[in-house]
Amino acid sequence: MASVVPVKKKKLMDVKLGELPSWILMWDFTPKGIAGAFQRGYYWYYNKYVNVKKGGVAGISMVLAAYVLFNYCPCYKELKD
Repeated sequence: MASVVPVKKKKLMDVKLGELPSWILMWDFTPKGIAGAFQRGYYWYYNKYVNVKKGGVAGISMVLAAYVLFNYCPCYKELKD
């Protein structure tokens, strides 16, 4: 018999379409919960791309590309002319 995993413990790819609204409502939208989500995302990115045995330029180049993109968007109207 397969073990039943609570909806809160499932990852996004494991959530069925009917469970999606209840899965989203289980998130913690308090400032502490949002800060924790950013912290988990930072540690995930750091451990996946920066803190590796044989590193390359991929982790840093993605951060720089995102920086350039986010700084280009507000200036688009001025640069378009």
